[in-house]
Amino acid sequence: MSTTNEKRQEYRALFKNNVKKRLLVDKLVHIVIFAFVIIAIIPLGSILVEVFKNGITAISYEFLTATPGSIGSGDGGIGPAIQGTLIIIGLASLIGVPIGVMSGIFLSEYGDNRLARNIRFFNDVFMEFPSIVLGIFAFLVIVLILGHFSVWAGAFALSLIMFPIVARTTEESLKMVPMTYREAGTALGLKKWVITFRIVISAAKSGMITGILLSVSRIGGETAPLIMTILGSSQFFSSMDVPMDALPLRIWRLSLLPYESSQLQGWGAALVLIFIIIGINLAIRYHFGNGNAMISRLIKQRMPTKR
Repeated sequence: MSTTNEKRQEYRALFKNNVKKRLLVDKLVHIVIFAFVIIAIIPLGSILVEVFKNGITAISYEFLTATPGSIGSGDGGIGPAIQGTLIIIGLASLIGVPIGVMSGIFLSEYGDNRLARNIRFFNDVFMEFPSIVLGIFAFLVIVLILGHFSVWAGAFALSLIMFPIVARTTEESLKMVPMTYREAGTALGLKKWVITFRIVISAAKSGMITGILLSVSRIGGETAPLIMTILGSSQFFSSMDVPMDALPLRIWRLSLLPYESSQLQGWGAALVLIFIIIGINLAIRYHFGNGNAMISRLIKQRMPTKR
């Protein structure tokens, strides 16, 4: 009997020591992770503070709505650039997002074959292409053929940057959906495309939206492809077949000028671009989040009440 009690006490001591070690390791890992998060946030925060500090003084109604003034005068604004950025992001998203989403669906749900493996490989390679190369490609296949710079060429170049990112994130988001969701749909007699679009995509919607927003943020600050495609302008949008201004182009040109007023406007344009990207992200998040809340309320209203 005494031997059994001694063994129990020994096991308890070993268990306590093991738990203490695990708790200590857990705390150390939490500290290390938190420290790396802080290290990652510090550069981002410093950039945002620097842009806000240098650019907020340039913000005014005239700056946001007027056309650029003469070089070095400090007059005028970035109205055409803001308009051009919104147009080029919207048009590129209309081209790149559907292609990326459908590609991701194919790779995830129908990708167990040689064709899909090759597509996945080239998509990963394509995602790493320098943006200037894609801009040159758009210049060769659109600008040179049409004989002029155009909004279409810029949207095409940016869509080439978007769709590999959207395709990859869509594929990974769909793969994270449990297989039981698909099996449940099959058990109900649903066709595969119905299961994919009505069940699997609904479950993976949050990750897919994150990928789309990531691609929008990526193209929002691209300059090199726009130099080769839309060139830039000092006038508001008038046609799809003429040059157009955009905030990355305007920031780049203002930063090259030796005048303090021009550099101040460049900081202001950079701050406006950050606000636009943040605004797009918040608006889309709110829209889809509000939609999920509405669906939940409708389901609760339709559920029978317990008596």
